[in-house]
Amino acid sequence: MKEKKIKALSGIPVLLLLLAALVVDVFMLIFAGQNKITWLLVVAIIMIPVLIIMLAGLFMVNPNESKVLQLFGKYIGTVADPGLRWANPFYGKKAVSLRVRNFESGQLKVNDSAGNPIEIATVVVWKVIDTAEAIFEVDDYESFVHIQTEAALRNLASAHPYESHNDEKITLRSDPQDIANLLQKEVQDRLDKAGVDVIEARISHLAYAQEIAASMLKRQQAQAVVAARTQIVAGAVGMVEIALEQLSSKQIIELDDERKAAMVSNLMVVLCGEENARPVINSGSLY
Repeated sequence: MKEKKIKALSGIPVLLLLLAALVVDVFMLIFAGQNKITWLLVVAIIMIPVLIIMLAGLFMVNPNESKVLQLFGKYIGTVADPGLRWANPFYGKKAVSLRVRNFESGQLKVNDSAGNPIEIATVVVWKVIDTAEAIFEVDDYESFVHIQTEAALRNLASAHPYESHNDEKITLRSDPQDIANLLQKEVQDRLDKAGVDVIEARISHLAYAQEIAASMLKRQQAQAVVAARTQIVAGAVGMVEIALEQLSSKQIIELDDERKAAMVSNLMVVLCGEENARPVINSGSLY
């Protein structure tokens, strides 16, 4: 079922006309009663409930809102023009907001693709673009948005790792924009049938579950230490190489292989050590 836009009469002229008719009918009622004109009295009495029923056809459409009209269960159309409107008083009128809304899911506990339990939550920005689908295709479109968003989030989280361990292309922690695009597409695919447009979907909370958070923190710290040590060693090797080249090219001192090995060892200890070096002055012969 697709939305069908219809035009409703402007309500202000209709309201003025009905009020004028109601005033005339009251005068008719008084005139017929005073002059004992039976047929006119009957007409005036019948016109009172008719005019009241006609007044019930007035309804208000707010900005960024639509009214879905139904007649005895049949979908008639949707009125989107804001202001006071008038339609058949027997039409059922249901308001549907077209404003942009946002929904934040609760923190869900799921397993990522590597089997690690994680906590994850999302914020989805959405709005209704087809009122007929929103009202008639699903039972409660707001509840439908919430449930399908959480289902899409669980599916996405289980399809990707929290962080890269085996050179995965996309991870939850390292690729937030790619994950947001995938999440938006998955949520949109689930909500198309409800006449909802997903403007944006982003991860609002991401963390390891409490039971493994401490272990994973140690792992991350170990990886950081290894990476730092690797860089320090690479820099120290370069500095040792430069020192040996400078000593050799400027002929400051001639060192045999054993002395070079001792010098390299001492320099590596100084450059790679975590504490400040404590030099020992050798006052004797080099050999």
